[in-house]
Amino acid sequence: MRPEILYPLFADTETLPGVGARIAKNLEKVAGSKIIDLLWHMPLDVIDRRNSPALKDILFDQIVTVEITVGKHEGVQGKGRKPYRVWCHDDTGSMQLIFFHPRRDYILQQLPEGENRLISGKVEIYNGALQMSHPEYIMPINKRNEIPHIEPIYPLTAGVSGKVMARIIGEATKKAKPLPEWLDQSLLDREKWLNWYDALIDMHHPKNKEDTFSDTPSRIRLAYDEILANQLALEIMRRQTKKKKGRVMASNDSLTKQVIDQLPYALTNAQLRSIDEIKKDMEDPSAMMRLLQGDVGSGKTVVALISMLVAVENNAQAAILAPTEILARQHFDSLSEMTSGLDINVAILTGRDKGKTREALLSKLAKGEIDILIGTHAIFQKDVIYNDLAMAVIDEQHRFGVEQRMALSAKGKKGVGMDLLAMTATPIPRTLTLTVYGDMDVSRLDEKPPGRTPVDTRVMSLTRIDDIVGAARRAIQDGARLYWVCPLVEESEVLDLAAAEERYRHLSQIFGDRVGLVHGKMKSKDKDEVMQRFSNGEIDILVATTVIEVGVNVPEATVMIIEHAERFGLSQLHQLRGRVGRGADKSTCLLLYGQTLGKTAKARLTIMRETEDGFIIAEEDLKLRGAGEVLGTRQSGLPKFRVASLEEHHHLIPMARDDARLILEKDMDLTSERGKNLRILLYLFERDEGVRYLNSG
Repeated sequence: MRPEILYPLFADTETLPGVGARIAKNLEKVAGSKIIDLLWHMPLDVIDRRNSPALKDILFDQIVTVEITVGKHEGVQGKGRKPYRVWCHDDTGSMQLIFFHPRRDYILQQLPEGENRLISGKVEIYNGALQMSHPEYIMPINKRNEIPHIEPIYPLTAGVSGKVMARIIGEATKKAKPLPEWLDQSLLDREKWLNWYDALIDMHHPKNKEDTFSDTPSRIRLAYDEILANQLALEIMRRQTKKKKGRVMASNDSLTKQVIDQLPYALTNAQLRSIDEIKKDMEDPSAMMRLLQGDVGSGKTVVALISMLVAVENNAQAAILAPTEILARQHFDSLSEMTSGLDINVAILTGRDKGKTREALLSKLAKGEIDILIGTHAIFQKDVIYNDLAMAVIDEQHRFGVEQRMALSAKGKKGVGMDLLAMTATPIPRTLTLTVYGDMDVSRLDEKPPGRTPVDTRVMSLTRIDDIVGAARRAIQDGARLYWVCPLVEESEVLDLAAAEERYRHLSQIFGDRVGLVHGKMKSKDKDEVMQRFSNGEIDILVATTVIEVGVNVPEATVMIIEHAERFGLSQLHQLRGRVGRGADKSTCLLLYGQTLGKTAKARLTIMRETEDGFIIAEEDLKLRGAGEVLGTRQSGLPKFRVASLEEHHHLIPMARDDARLILEKDMDLTSERGKNLRILLYLFERDEGVRYLNSG
């Protein structure tokens, strides 16, 4: 239950004076439907009305507040679209006030001829004369104090003017009241922060433009509150998961050692470190929740296999969940190869398996004759019964929701938490890892296995397409295979597809049937077939939309051409480039750009040329594009921040995480004085799931 002290803040905006159903609907588009949403709607800039020059001293366009005498009105004659003009002057010069679509009686009432008035608005110089269109304030001289000196400017939406927005938010701030302090006094003293209420009021009453910046102490205080609420909720969820009884699975090395010994290469230090962290988790009596982050080609599959073998050594089963059939089959091939000659039964189950084949496989699974099952979402369907599933690996974690994770966990033994290892091939900046995967422990594979040749990355203009086709022909004659990725067209699959089909037609005219096409609209079966032909060498050029981004492994492919590379994010370019350079042969990646190259796009392509380190690239991408873009807006799982900006305030995340851990170590159920105040914080920022977890714990 939300604490009573917060009820006024969670009332509908319609309860504010002057907000009817129509305005409320417009406010919802830009801020939200509750009063609290308006409080989090921060000003971007200010209007300074303190400038009061004499009319003769105004030499350029500016906002002024001036005292004038009203002169002649020039009304609208006939049906023309001429504006309504009012002449006015002071002792030094004259100015016209301009009104479009005027209400004549209203203007006459506001500006009676011969009277003095105070007006405030933007003066422009037009044909050498001063004019002000639609003054924002027209006041009798004795009401100067009713014109604000400084006015905040808020992000707007159609149907709500700046003046109306400022007035409504002013009314919303009146509903805010001081709340019990949830931050430690020593932190407030050290950072010189105000309390929550004063910081909020301060943000909505800026005294100058600098007061609206994201690095002001008041904004940082509010951002920290929001990040702390997020970290606290994640930490509560993590601890509640850890409380679930897992099973102790210690490795006896009977299988893991055999696999490591027969690998044709030595494991990297990062792989050994990650395996060690996972083994410790599996020995622990609580359930494992770990994220394995590995750059393209950093050897995640080996780490996943060894983790699953720990379960097999304990006479249990393991499963690996992949987002696509191509990826599932690839895992099946590489795991079968790595375990060949060992007494381990690896099987694959996808949506394509039907009838008797499927029944036979399910029967073996239920009897415990299959040790490791690999597959798509088919592996957690209702009729799939495991003998004893104790460990699951989720590949490309960001493609699966919590529901799918739960469905897979439910396949384990009743009342026992299952060990989960989530993997992602998309390096994520540390701060985002804490924000999105804060309920998991994290292992990072930040080294590449030896023997991989760096990819030669070049940036070229699309106008040189004929030279590029010529170079492609020479590469193919030397036995190369190449990917040709077509542009991302404003997130529209239809347009992406049109671009890919166009390029496919063009290249087919030159290279005939040695060109293949894959895109997201194809059936899995047809896509797999084309991929297979490319893998076998029946096709030399694979034209694709971004569907080939993750998980495709064709070591013979050594050239990657990306059209309109400026439209892609850094992490995406990095993923695509990772499709080549997988063998010992020298590989090349050509980044082709269109007519104009903006500053950000130029910076992105330069970074791609300079480094192959996915973690450096991810950090740079965060700076250039922002958090939602880095993770892929559609499935980022990114919590919604209202006051905090992950780009501007990421330095607060580790601080808030430490604070959250310390709090819960001392007061796991948040029942102390500060704990109760922190519950208010969780509700204030709508991180109620944290409180729900506490109550159900």
